[in-house]
Amino acid sequence: MRSLKDAQLGAFTFFASALPHDVCGSNGLPLTPNSIKILGRFQILKTITHPRLCQYVDISRGKHERLIVVAEHYENCLSIFQKPENAPSAEKVLQIAYEVLEGLEFMNKNGLVHRALGPNNVLMDCKGNVKLAKFGLYHMTDHGADVDFPIGYPSYLAPEVIAQGSFHPSDPSRDEAPLPSGPKSDVWSLGILLFELCAVRILNKHSFSFRLKWRCCLSSLGCMDDIVTVLAEEHGCLDTIKELPDSVLELLRKCLTFLPSKRPTPAELLQDPVFNSISCHYTPFQKPVSLFSSSLRCAHLVLPDDISDLCKDNDEDYLSERAIDEVYHLWCLAGGDLEKELTNQEIIQSKPPISTLPNFVLEDGETFGQGRDRSFLLDDTTVTLSLCQLRNRLKDVAREAYYPLLEDEQSSLPQSNSSNELSAAVTLPLIIRERDTEYQLIRIILFDRLLKAYPYKKTLVWKEARVDIPPLVRGLAWAGLLGIEGDIQAKYEGIDKDTPIPTDRQIEVDIPRCHQYDELLSSPQGHIKFRRVLKAWVVSHPDLVYWWWSCLDSLCAPFLYLNFNNEALAYACMSAFIPKYLYNFFLKDNSHVIQEYLTVFSQMIAFHDPELSNHLNEIGFIPDLYAIPWFLTMFTHVFPLHKIFHLWDTLLLGNSSFPFCIGVAILQQLRDRLLANGFNECILLFSDLPEIDIERCVRESISLFCWTPKSATYRQHAQPPKVAGDNGFAKTSTYYSSDYQDMPKTDLSREPLSLVDLKAEVSPRISAEDLIDLCELSLSGSSKRNKTGKPKIVAVDIRTAEDFNRGHISGSINIPFNTTFGPENEVVQCPAAGGLQSYRGRVIVVISHNMKSAAMFAAHLVKMSFPRVCNLDGGINKLKPTGLLTVPSPQI
Repeated sequence: MRSLKDAQLGAFTFFASALPHDVCGSNGLPLTPNSIKILGRFQILKTITHPRLCQYVDISRGKHERLIVVAEHYENCLSIFQKPENAPSAEKVLQIAYEVLEGLEFMNKNGLVHRALGPNNVLMDCKGNVKLAKFGLYHMTDHGADVDFPIGYPSYLAPEVIAQGSFHPSDPSRDEAPLPSGPKSDVWSLGILLFELCAVRILNKHSFSFRLKWRCCLSSLGCMDDIVTVLAEEHGCLDTIKELPDSVLELLRKCLTFLPSKRPTPAELLQDPVFNSISCHYTPFQKPVSLFSSSLRCAHLVLPDDISDLCKDNDEDYLSERAIDEVYHLWCLAGGDLEKELTNQEIIQSKPPISTLPNFVLEDGETFGQGRDRSFLLDDTTVTLSLCQLRNRLKDVAREAYYPLLEDEQSSLPQSNSSNELSAAVTLPLIIRERDTEYQLIRIILFDRLLKAYPYKKTLVWKEARVDIPPLVRGLAWAGLLGIEGDIQAKYEGIDKDTPIPTDRQIEVDIPRCHQYDELLSSPQGHIKFRRVLKAWVVSHPDLVYWWWSCLDSLCAPFLYLNFNNEALAYACMSAFIPKYLYNFFLKDNSHVIQEYLTVFSQMIAFHDPELSNHLNEIGFIPDLYAIPWFLTMFTHVFPLHKIFHLWDTLLLGNSSFPFCIGVAILQQLRDRLLANGFNECILLFSDLPEIDIERCVRESISLFCWTPKSATYRQHAQPPKVAGDNGFAKTSTYYSSDYQDMPKTDLSREPLSLVDLKAEVSPRISAEDLIDLCELSLSGSSKRNKTGKPKIVAVDIRTAEDFNRGHISGSINIPFNTTFGPENEVVQCPAAGGLQSYRGRVIVVISHNMKSAAMFAAHLVKMSFPRVCNLDGGINKLKPTGLLTVPSPQI
């Protein structure tokens, strides 16, 4: 999206047609409101960028089907030339015609027709260049079918458009809708505009009568060879028209050709010789290269001859250099309110309900009540949104903040007056940071620069994402975190999304149930995009299955919402996300994968919260009853989108085991209620999950993850290690992104367990290399210590005293198994009596030469509510070859 520069932000409003409340669609669901249909179609307009078109920015939906559209705006328009003193020259008329045709041709290439050309919709920037406004009104309203007013101004509509008449779907007298207008209808409208410019000196006083008579004389034009002459004679400006150059007259004749079959299109007119002297001054428009493509993004950049020109500072307006959507986003954060702005300009007028009662007539013919409220009719006035409040809010932001340096250079930046406040803002809750105007400006600019340098600045993107991700750039930031690269559009287009497949029926059933509270995803365009992205995934993964209960559509929803106008990126993100977090979850027979996943999750509950684990096991409330939808959809089936965004901002930084920590954090928020209830009450509790504090959930998930040894969540059915050249996370260094599965396997690594053996153990196992790393045995033999100075880990050796003295881990304590459990494996002495109570809260690693004994000992500790209990995989035998075992010195 291009920068604001000398443009302004403008807003206009209109109403969509209301639908009856007692009518349902063929699927039995209520009809989609026309305003939501318009909102969905509008989204593609935000991607239409051209120097001759005003950039669309946003659309919001209000009460009673009201829609407010925000777009690039300029104060001057073609109407300024309708005054005699401002009459344009013939050269200026040709320039305006050429620039309008440039805009129309680009629209036609994108499947759009203006249909609303008029003097007020042909804007002029400060350099006098044309900017076409409201060019998307015809498209977003489905060619006028979703509104009660005609699209376009009757005085400028082509004869074939007027001949079709108006149409509304609810009109019983019309069986078929008129054919949509084509590009040639805009050429006629342009001809009328140019005719007015040429005859402005004469028509200025009679322009109103000209417009009134225009429709009346349409019937006589069909038999006329020269419509321009007819118009000039009709309105007394024949001499003025004859004074025009032949090139201009010929252009008018071509534009005002009565028969559409003989009228040229905008693309054909641009090649007309009449523009030979003008076209040489214009360079063809080149669409900016997108972030994920095979083309060079910097190929069009040209440095000035004098580099010092880049360093000049003429007290520039740095805000105007930012993209239009950024400025609007900041305007909203600074207190901007669209309805308030329109109300202040009396575009929106609120009335008491009693004043809007319809008419009713008594027997004597006397009428009571109000006529039709004109506020519900179209008022195409565009209100300029004032940026004064935003500029005042950002006045203390230093100019260096608009051009941040990266890497270590950033620390040497001059500080702004509000730098201390911005530094303090990092510690504030995320929801507050996302509403802080200055903070978001700094973060958006920084991410914008990092993403433009992606993938070369991938590491810095990860680093900054650990702080937070600005909502405005979340879609691209997520793509960066998922390692998306290459020409994703070509890959997406190469997938057959049209041929019917057996899964189509299930997709059609799932989509109307997926996050339909959201206006964008519930729109018909949202359903179409949902269907295409899901089908592309199904077709491109023939070895996987679209399960009816898998809610794959819920996984797609966040990516589609953030990349609504880029289906290829939504598909690419989804395709990278599923293998990392849901590897083999969608196999035809996935029972072994899910059962292993749930068993590891159950061990994580016991590891972090043994008291809760004991209670849930006692009442039989196992993860199979509530956690399958959590992990199959990575919580998208549980939380609304705004919570998923915050949750996934952190999830995407974590490895495949991070969801376990999120699940435990959710249970801990419900801990008191779970401990106080039995099985039935817990079932009811999870059938309608209470409100979850997502920020607290994220914060506690990170803490749980940091306390979890990497190998404790090992799964043999997780994604296999990535090979060199993959766009994987193993090559990215972050504080909780590396996956245990990606580490090179050694003799000290964890060995896979059968599902039966895994389920038989309450506590997780950790690898010998994890134990060595946590104890730092290979370095100094001292234990790793946390911030309080206490060891983070304690090794509990349950072998006999004799075996312990033959060799043990430095710093470990010995609690023999045979002194704790009797011959029948009954408890004869509490382990806490052996001094273990003082180690409560640390990671307790149970070491033995018999894994069954270790598992039994660990299970007993869990039963006694000892947290963070785990077993050493392979026992002491794994450590004997390392030479790290110590023997106590003989006492003299």
